Amino acid sequence: MDKPMSNFDFQFMSVGYKFRDFLLPRKNILKEVGIKPGFRVLDYGCGPGGYIIPIARLVGESGKVYALDIHPLAIQKVQDIASKKHLTNVKTILSSCQTGLPDNTLDAVLLYDIFHHLSDPHVVLKELCRVLKSDGILSFNDHHMKENEIVSKVTNSGLFRLLKKGQRTYTFLKN
Repeated sequence: MDKPMSNFDFQFMSVGYKFRDFLLPRKNILKEVGIKPGFRVLDYGCGPGGYIIPIARLVGESGKVYALDIHPLAIQKVQDIASKKHLTNVKTILSSCQTGLPDNTLDAVLLYDIFHHLSDPHVVLKELCRVLKSDGILSFNDHHMKENEIVSKVTNSGLFRLLKKGQRTYTFLKN
């Protein structure tokens, strides 16, 4: 996803995600990740911010949530959510790949439903590997891809290995 979608498409997607989040609350998916108070978590490709509130609550005041997206409307929506809900532990990053975060600082990265859009996924995986701590986890979900495709595309990078497959997510560790 090297170029942002149109504003109309983004708004349409946002409405669809509200319906999705009502049927399957994001906090239920996050249970598989194992996010704890004090964690530093990156939601890579955060979109309209469906995961932001539950992540912010899980990491607590001592933790930090980074929300990265290429689309300015996504960043604005997350900033609006953080402001409205008084989430002082949320920081947004407008970028197509680079996080701008220091090496080895994140406990978890969420890479949900974005991988199939990436023109150069290896570059993104390198960046995520760089910012994850040695024991940090990459939580992955992309319903546009089959299991064998997910596992091979992430592990063939040589950067990650599969730890476990959950009900809705795959958990990878750094090699």
